[in-house]
Amino acid sequence: MFIRRNTFYLRRTGLPFSTNVGPADKARAGSHKRWTRRQRKSAWTDGLSWEERLADAVTPLWRLSYEEQLELKQNNQQKILSELSGSLSADLRSDFTAPATAKPNFPVLSVLPSPVRDGYRNKSTFSVNRGVDGNPKTVGLYVGTGRQGNIVCVNADHLLNMPEKHKLVARCYQDFIRLSSLDPCLLFHTGGHWREVTVRTNAQGHTMAIVYFHPQMLTAEEVAVHKEELVEYFTRGPGSACQLDSLFFQESTMTRCTHEESPYQLLHGQPHIYEEVLGFKFRISADAFFQVNQAAAQVLYNTVRDLCVPVTEEGASQSKTRGTLLDVCCGTGAIGIIASPRVDRVIGIELVEQAVRDATHNAALNNVENCEFLPGKAEVVLPALMTQLSFGAGVLTAVVNPSRAGLHPRVVRALRKQAAIRRLVYVSCKPDGEAMRNFRELCCAPDQEKKLTGQAFSPTLAVPVDMFPHTPHCELLLLFER
Repeated sequence: MFIRRNTFYLRRTGLPFSTNVGPADKARAGSHKRWTRRQRKSAWTDGLSWEERLADAVTPLWRLSYEEQLELKQNNQQKILSELSGSLSADLRSDFTAPATAKPNFPVLSVLPSPVRDGYRNKSTFSVNRGVDGNPKTVGLYVGTGRQGNIVCVNADHLLNMPEKHKLVARCYQDFIRLSSLDPCLLFHTGGHWREVTVRTNAQGHTMAIVYFHPQMLTAEEVAVHKEELVEYFTRGPGSACQLDSLFFQESTMTRCTHEESPYQLLHGQPHIYEEVLGFKFRISADAFFQVNQAAAQVLYNTVRDLCVPVTEEGASQSKTRGTLLDVCCGTGAIGIIASPRVDRVIGIELVEQAVRDATHNAALNNVENCEFLPGKAEVVLPALMTQLSFGAGVLTAVVNPSRAGLHPRVVRALRKQAAIRRLVYVSCKPDGEAMRNFRELCCAPDQEKKLTGQAFSPTLAVPVDMFPHTPHCELLLLFER
């Protein structure tokens, strides 16, 4: 997986990694300038087609070659990590005067590329709104903003990151709601019913569709009629071309709500689809989180596993790392289950109860017996759990994979306070956001006022993984050690 040339044995991790950090800075800067010029050209008055405007909004790098995309992403990650290094140096030295953009003082590997560049998304959500022609029953993605009052819904058939199956379901859903006697729900307070549709697929091509519906003042009996029409259309009508394995329906008066708040109703087919990663099988529910790029997820999870629990070579065999892996924000349990053969015990914490049920099921599905998954807010569950782990946990390693909002301050405090944690892997899809605050809190000197006690962590390795080709985003794996 990793580039073999110019490798060295990173003593702190016990892993062979490349010291090659990508193409020359000059080339990266040139690529970035070209992209910036193209972005400036993509104004509302530039005469671009609606399809180009949507592509620029959803996949801003679509005009660049993949090599140029990786150059730009490498440059972005270097800037983010330089900011982190500069701020940590400033925290440690009161007389620090160097700019915060100093070079990172730890290795930053080259961006690990996605094995699949086009049509890689396994989950897409399509909105309903007025189209370019004014039809309010248009299914696609938004161009414009509500604040400026210029929202237009544009068909997504041309987007490079979406598979053909997702586009087909979106087209069929558009045809269905245009045949329906019910209006679309563009704004909750103005009435209407048909809302967005989410499509999920797996590597085998199995397809799940979830239709969101605002009941307004309709009775349950009236809603039932329209659910029957939906099933008829997708099973025996023109929508049968989608070959749906699962069709879900959620009645909701909110933009987003959980299965507990408003149950997902299975109208047709199987309740789950399954995905395989690194030889492990995972059940995916309607609202479960799963990495959006299955092929790149294998690269991501393999790297996370090696950073969390590296193995040491002993002749022809590999020795198992003992101890406990603490998986915070574990989702459906993928990281913990994949790493489970290398540790004695895995404890996962997850807010979404359905995801915890999926994680427990996934462990049993893969005959993994050393994983335990706990429901609840990490900031509530973790402090009490740490007290238990203080006794007899052995080697304790933590991996955190939070949402863009980052870790709650109480979670950071609990991780800092637990002296047994010597290694921590932070997985972030937006390291320049709230995650940066977490990085600083993990690494700053003890601060009684902020209740940040315990020995500070230090960043020792960064590994960017390209999960999102044609966009500027990466998943960043950051290894912290004590």
